[in-house]
Amino acid sequence: MASDDLSSFPSADDEKYGFQRPEMFSTKLAGTVDAYDRHVFLCYKSPEAWPVRVEGSESDPLPKLLSSAFKARKNDISVKTKLTVCEGREGTDFADGDVLIFPDMIKYRGLKESDVDSFVDDVIVNGKPWASGAQEVLTGSHVFVCAHGSRDRRCGVCGPVLIDKFIEEAELRGMKDKVFVSPCSHIGGHKYAGNLIIYSPGADGMITGHWYGYVAPDDVPELLDEHIGKGQIIERLWRGQMGVFAEEIEKANEHKVPNGESEKLKDQKLPNGEDSKKSEEKPQENFAGCCQGANGVSCCRDGSLEQTSGIEEKKQKEITEATSGKKDGLACKLTSCIGKWEQSDILAAVAVVGAVATVGVAVYSFYRRSG
Repeated sequence: MASDDLSSFPSADDEKYGFQRPEMFSTKLAGTVDAYDRHVFLCYKSPEAWPVRVEGSESDPLPKLLSSAFKARKNDISVKTKLTVCEGREGTDFADGDVLIFPDMIKYRGLKESDVDSFVDDVIVNGKPWASGAQEVLTGSHVFVCAHGSRDRRCGVCGPVLIDKFIEEAELRGMKDKVFVSPCSHIGGHKYAGNLIIYSPGADGMITGHWYGYVAPDDVPELLDEHIGKGQIIERLWRGQMGVFAEEIEKANEHKVPNGESEKLKDQKLPNGEDSKKSEEKPQENFAGCCQGANGVSCCRDGSLEQTSGIEEKKQKEITEATSGKKDGLACKLTSCIGKWEQSDILAAVAVVGAVATVGVAVYSFYRRSG
C-alpha cells in the first residue's frame, strides 16, 4: 500500500489527480448517490490486479459470473442491491471468494464459481441463508475506499493514501479491532475522489451506509471521531446514504444519524459561492393515512390536500383579521375625530354665549344710567 505521505507519488500526480487537483470541491456532493437498500461485496484479489471492469473481465471468472447472475435474476430480486468488488487477501479476515452483505452484517466464506447460482438464488433472491455455506456475523465499522486505479487515475492516487491514513489513525485511537478498512472497486463518481463508504452500527444496532466524497487525509481523524465515534455526519463531505433517494436528500433539512440522534443541517458555504438552503422552522410533516377498499378502490386520505386546505383557511383567516383590523382602525379614527369636533364646538358655543352675555350686561348698564 502507498504511504500516507503525499510525497510517495509525484507532486504532478497530486496536482492533476490527487487532493490538490482544481476540481476538488467544485461540485455539490449531497444527492450524488443512487438509491439502494443492500450492498454485496465480493472479496477478490487486490486493486493492482483489477482490470478496468473487473466484473466483466474474461480473466476473472468469479466476479463476472456473480455479476452476470445478478443481472439474470434482476427481476426476481426484490431488494435494490449493489455489487462491488473489494480486496481479498489470503490469511486475513477477508480472503478471496468471501462475500460481505450490508446492512445485514453477514459474511460467507469461499464462494466458488460453481456455487454462484445457488448463492444468488438462496441469499440474494429468496433472502435465506446459503445452503452451501455458513453465515458469519460481521462486527465493528467497515470503511470501503475506492482505489480502482485502472478505472480512474484519481481513485488510484487518492485511495491508497486514505486507506493508510485510516489504518494509522485507527491504531492511534485503539480502534484497530473495531474499524476495518478495505480498498474497493468503482462505486461511482470518480470526480469526487477520494470516495469512501462507511457501514457502521448505531446504538440501536442498525446499520447505515454513508457515502463521502472529496475526502483528504486531514479529514480522516474527523471521520473516525465524529462519524464512527459519535454518529455525526460530516456534512461538507457527505454524498448520501443507503436507502435514501437523491430527491429526499435535497428536500431534507434533518438527518437521522447512525446513533439515533438527529442532526440539523447547518448553513454551509458551497465552493461555488452558493449557499445551501436551510429552514429555520421545523418542516411541516405530510401524513397520509390509507386503506384499500373493495375492487381496488382506494379510500386514501391525502395528507397533502389536508395540509393545503389548512393553509388556505389560515390565509383566509389572516385576510379577515387584516380587513377587520382596518375597519376597527377607521372606526377609532372617526370616533376620535368626532370627539375632537364636539369638544371644539362646545368651546366655541361657550365663547359665543359668554360674548353675548357681556354685551347684554353692557347695554343694560347703559340704559340704566341714562334713565
